[in-house]
Amino acid sequence: MTLTYEELLDKGKKELPEQKDSGERFEILRVRGQIEGNKTLITNFEQIIHTLNRPPQHFMKFILKELATKGEMRKKAAIFHAKIPASKINEKIQKYADLYVFCKECGKPDSKLLKEQGFLFVRCQACGAKYSVRG
Repeated sequence: MTLTYEELLDKGKKELPEQKDSGERFEILRVRGQIEGNKTLITNFEQIIHTLNRPPQHFMKFILKELATKGEMRKKAAIFHAKIPASKINEKIQKYADLYVFCKECGKPDSKLLKEQGFLFVRCQACGAKYSVRG
């Protein structure tokens, strides 16, 4: 028995599994933490860095500069030496992702940071685009 193209296509569509997720495969985690005196403690900082797939030192340097404060990483947490609302930290994390994670050409998060001859580049693994970014 020979099936036509349309019959094969219909059969293939019927056998596809139902899509169960929202379609968004990359989701930036929201910060979890607390304010202790004059310091802000972010307890899921390591998970955020893992999600973004970037060097912790580069990410921390960017966040501290954007928040205009001092801070440090301890084990799986980050400590900022100022009272900072979670919404402001989340805003800076999104800015980091827009600059250093999402490809400017295709918008996908499949990128890597490269350092070549003293310059920092983002190379997209999905579309092959490569562009320089400030370090």
